[in-house]
Amino acid sequence: MQFSKLWLQEFFDSSLDDIDLAQTLTIAGIEVEEIQDLSGLSDQIVVGEIVSMEKHPDADRLNVCQVDVGSKELLQIVCGAPNARQGIKIPCAKVGAQLPGFDIKKAKLRGVESFGMLCSAKELGLSQESDGLYELKSDLMLGQPVVDALALNDSIYHLSITPNRADCLSMKGIAREVEALSDLTLKKFTSEYNQIPSSNTQEIIVEDATLCPRYVGLHIQGVDNKKKLPEFMTHYLERGGISSINPVVDITNYVLLETGQPLHAFDKDKIHGNVSVRKAIKDESLMMINHQEIIFSGEELVIADQSGPLALAGIMGGLLSSSQEGTTNIFLESAYFDPAAISGRARSFSLNTDSSHRFERGVDFGSTLNAAQYAASLIIKYCGGSISASVDITGNLPQRSAISLRTKRVADIMGMEISDTEIKAILAKLQFEFTYEKGIFTVNPPTYRFDMCIEEDLVEEVIRLYGYDNIPALMPSTEALMLPVDSRKKDLKITKDTLVNLGYNEVISYSFIGKVVEEGLHDNKNPIK
Repeated sequence: MQFSKLWLQEFFDSSLDDIDLAQTLTIAGIEVEEIQDLSGLSDQIVVGEIVSMEKHPDADRLNVCQVDVGSKELLQIVCGAPNARQGIKIPCAKVGAQLPGFDIKKAKLRGVESFGMLCSAKELGLSQESDGLYELKSDLMLGQPVVDALALNDSIYHLSITPNRADCLSMKGIAREVEALSDLTLKKFTSEYNQIPSSNTQEIIVEDATLCPRYVGLHIQGVDNKKKLPEFMTHYLERGGISSINPVVDITNYVLLETGQPLHAFDKDKIHGNVSVRKAIKDESLMMINHQEIIFSGEELVIADQSGPLALAGIMGGLLSSSQEGTTNIFLESAYFDPAAISGRARSFSLNTDSSHRFERGVDFGSTLNAAQYAASLIIKYCGGSISASVDITGNLPQRSAISLRTKRVADIMGMEISDTEIKAILAKLQFEFTYEKGIFTVNPPTYRFDMCIEEDLVEEVIRLYGYDNIPALMPSTEALMLPVDSRKKDLKITKDTLVNLGYNEVISYSFIGKVVEEGLHDNKNPIK
């Protein structure tokens, strides 16, 4: 997982220091693989505009661009990006600029001089993938350093999240951990959403409530999917490793990164009849949004209408019903799928998606509706439209039992005494509901903490927040008595030492060896003579 530090900063009033934040996350058990400082980009990477462009005389895929970077003379730059065209503003790395992994120098490409490089988001280290040049807003000032133009006073954190901590695969999850392990106070989450009354105008059929214990569907009509989203949202997506597609899809991905709840937006006008959540029929097929056609074995869970599958549940949607630029009516899906129904399915089709990564580990079934309403509110805010219907189907949700935590058990595992008051404070910081009576805590972990199942899980959390460094290192206390040495062993040692002093060498041979092998080691039957 990766995220923008500026985004995390929004959850707190105090500023976050890179070193302190990395240490806090490490103590939390979250491995910080890399901190990418975006403010370190060279000031020789500036805003430029392609003022003219012509084909390279000796290369069909290259173009010779004349680029205005706010100086007296235009820069001639050879570029092969498919979206290069006259009039767009792009990041231009001038000669002498340093990009991640290499320096920009004057060069000749197929005999044509090039005085710089036009950059993609990937080349700037802002995205993992890129289809071409990073197109900038048209109102940016030419020659302005890109680090200032794009507000790159930010760091991208790359984390390794263990499978048991699926709750940390979101900005809210990371923010909760930072608050629990530091003196920072988390702001009240301001993810405002409209309370949408339930409506049955659209029937949704969940055939197996065990595989899909909760399914929420919202209809949003009159959407303008050609609108521009605020820059902060697209920046956070890019720094979270997700490419911008279109406003509706971008909003669902934004909510995914913030809350950890995967969402999918269908084009409602391409859904025929009722929506059903069912097992696939053997040999059914679906063209995915990545243009990969898959054939179902009959074991997969799918979202379908009366004409056939629309999406591979919890993994990826189909191309035909996907939200496109011209989409005006949306069917927004938010669901909780049983991890066993999703686990391994993506890999069987050589797929790996942000949704499947989370559903395999378990998402918070308590926030399924809230996440859908939050996304719907953002869609209406930035793309217009209105909500015409909503359905929330709840089936066999996981049953979370209360866990007993004994103060004595905590002390036994820690190897030291810890007061009930300290344990209460730690459980409160973790936002765990609990009651206490006579040295026993009865704890109800929140729905997003799937990893809390037994008493030892709670003990581990208490120790983690108490601080491993605060547990004193005590050496084992024991009496070491010297036993008398057997006289025969003493005589043997004296004999060995005497022979060594006389110039002999001691040979220690293998204790267990076959006779045939032993005889093959030498042909001298009497080696002493």
